[in-house]
Amino acid sequence: MAAPMEVAVCTDSAAPLWSCVVWELHSGANLLTYRGGQAGPRGLALLNGEYLLAAQLGKNYISAWELQRKDQLQQKIMCPGPVTCLTTSPNGLYVLAGIAESIYLWEVSTGNLLVILSRHYQDVSCLQFTGDSSHFLSGGKDCLVLVWSLCSVLQADPSRIPAPRHVWSHHTLPITDLHCGFGGPLARAATASLDQTVKLWEVSSGELLLSVLFDVGIMAVTTDLAEHHMFCGGSDGSVFQVDLCTWPGQRERSFQPEQDTGKVFKGHRNQVTCLSVSTDGSVLLSGSHDETVRLWDVQSKQCIRTVALKGPVTNATILLAPLSMLSSDFRPSLPLPHFNKHLLGAEHGDELRCGGLTLRLGLHQQNVLGGQDQLRVRVTELEDEVRNLRKINRDLFDFSTRIITRPAK
Repeated sequence: MAAPMEVAVCTDSAAPLWSCVVWELHSGANLLTYRGGQAGPRGLALLNGEYLLAAQLGKNYISAWELQRKDQLQQKIMCPGPVTCLTTSPNGLYVLAGIAESIYLWEVSTGNLLVILSRHYQDVSCLQFTGDSSHFLSGGKDCLVLVWSLCSVLQADPSRIPAPRHVWSHHTLPITDLHCGFGGPLARAATASLDQTVKLWEVSSGELLLSVLFDVGIMAVTTDLAEHHMFCGGSDGSVFQVDLCTWPGQRERSFQPEQDTGKVFKGHRNQVTCLSVSTDGSVLLSGSHDETVRLWDVQSKQCIRTVALKGPVTNATILLAPLSMLSSDFRPSLPLPHFNKHLLGAEHGDELRCGGLTLRLGLHQQNVLGGQDQLRVRVTELEDEVRNLRKINRDLFDFSTRIITRPAK
């Protein structure tokens, strides 16, 4: 029996000829291309081994393609706003999208929007499920990482706002990336930030296991399958290898490039945007703003292959090619349903959402307010007020960030 084929799936922000390209990892042979729009950072996801989803850069829709289809027909999943990040559950049942500072959760089988979570104070920048689909993590520009229990979110009392299981607030600047290892709720998760640190956490307890300080901001983070090594992509184009088994008992550590010369991958001319490791841990894939994707030998730190794209790389990941990608006669088991943009009942006045506020109104309450027209006028006023508050909050946050990061004279 032939070994499973590993492929690299890459996107860039220019995409003049295609949105996404798939190439065989070791030979470099181009296998597939998907056309239609430009995929944004952290906006690429594989759904149930049958569909490829890509959140369009600055657009309010998600592109969806059947993995193996000659005409590459593109479907569009319309969203309430531009999607900042995207992920799917490993069991193929749910799709998560970050839209502004809110998290939208859809059920794949019905297309129903199940819940909107609004606990971040700035835009959501990254999302990821645990391997067993029981939990998911969200990171945002507000410097927070939230751990959510999917069961608690779905079974929450409708009259109460769902609460995250853990709130990790140790980072001091926006979260740029996160990675969750294997083990379901017992997994370890790594978070990267512009504050020049990468932190390793235990999902079950919420405990901080390790914090590594670098000389540059970290834009991407991942680990190998065995979690022996953690790879961190810097804003200067370097990729740093942190050996997790050599620092027993140390919670805080500074990475010194001059002392760890054999632990740095050098070759990119601009910031690293994404990282991925092969199944056996021998090969590292990195994408950069310098418009290249590089394949590295982990042991020697040598670049094996460089692939030039047409724009800054937004996504690059290694995955085992599912049968649906290799078989020309494959068809999805179920068609992709229409995804709802609103919670069920919202269009009938039963539930209206305004930012993080939820208004639930019965018929007698609508009559007291003077009917549906007056109600919608009031909701519009609330939406305008929330938008103004968000702008003030964002301006204050940006001003504070500039002051904190301004170099000393």
